[in-house]
Amino acid sequence: MQATGNASRSRRSFVATGIAAGSAALAGCVSESDGRSETGSDSYTVSMAPMGDVEFDAVPESAFVTFPQYADMAVALGHGDAVETLFAPDMSGSTMNAFYDRLEGVSFEWEGLQNPLDGGLSEEQLYAVDSDVHFLDPSYVVKTDDDWTASDVSEIAETIGPWLGNFHSGVHSDPAPAYADSYEYYTLWELFEKVAAVFQEQGRYEALAELYDETRDHIESNLPPESDRPTVARVTLGDGVFYAYHLNTPGFWQAETRPLGARDALADMEWSGDWGEISYETMLDADPDVILHLWGITPQYAIENVRRRMESDPAGSELTAVRNDRVVASGMRYQGPIMNLFQLEMTAKQLYPERFGAWPGYDSGESYPEIPADERLFDRQRLARIITDGV
Repeated sequence: MQATGNASRSRRSFVATGIAAGSAALAGCVSESDGRSETGSDSYTVSMAPMGDVEFDAVPESAFVTFPQYADMAVALGHGDAVETLFAPDMSGSTMNAFYDRLEGVSFEWEGLQNPLDGGLSEEQLYAVDSDVHFLDPSYVVKTDDDWTASDVSEIAETIGPWLGNFHSGVHSDPAPAYADSYEYYTLWELFEKVAAVFQEQGRYEALAELYDETRDHIESNLPPESDRPTVARVTLGDGVFYAYHLNTPGFWQAETRPLGARDALADMEWSGDWGEISYETMLDADPDVILHLWGITPQYAIENVRRRMESDPAGSELTAVRNDRVVASGMRYQGPIMNLFQLEMTAKQLYPERFGAWPGYDSGESYPEIPADERLFDRQRLARIITDGV
């Protein structure tokens, strides 16, 4: 990918306001007139917590991206070439393209992108990349790295380009104290609307949101009665332990499971962090009908190996999901709108094959499996046309 630099600019075209700790929480919708402010014919303001009002004088040409939901959003809006960095690019980029392979004319050039979190985020790195906008939550930066303060964040916004991100909406976790008073939580599609406003692609957003609403409505209207739904555990297998996540709790990490309303086998379990750790014995006590193996669609986990590891454990071999071959490759929690549509379809088929058609399975490292046209839950051509043509 050819990165777009800004070294030749005589001045910075992007102005961030309201990002300092204690600033007012202006986390509503985009300003009127499609996000354009009334102070200039070409300028516009995007309001999002915890940043507040972020003013742009022009559409960003380059974007500092960490988690892949923002890269997926950029691709969906026709601005994938703006992405200059990406968390775990070998995993994130290849997984994104595993979905995009089913969309004519859609792809993402991730090779050569640096991982901005490899070795820790530094101010020097941000100055070197010199992006027009940073799709990263300031609260995440300050909370996870002791070397950063809210003042450091403000300095980057003023000298390089604004921040725009909201990490803690993933599971509605607590923000850093410096941003606690200005924090708001958003759904995946609310976050996507904010990013669409940054790129001034409200038309694409509306078309994609309409397709999503139709897909979700179709799925929800065809769900079986709750009593007939399977019990499900959403986990990732570690070294003798399961990293566990809930299905139906608030947050965009659950964007592909919550609409499906399955019975969460781990619903009564609580954990203090973003995820929990449970043993094989605890999993056997819960004994779900289906195990959704998070990250199973990525090259980091081959679902065949995951199944073999469970089968080799005395407790794991007794799990109903293992015995009935219902340990399936699930998606990524860092999903943008394109990934969300595919992951909704995938999970609906994995949980309710009698309602939505059988899931054909997934081979590690391959593209998203081909689904017969009459069994697809959304129109591939329509999605690709919105992304490539904007209609």
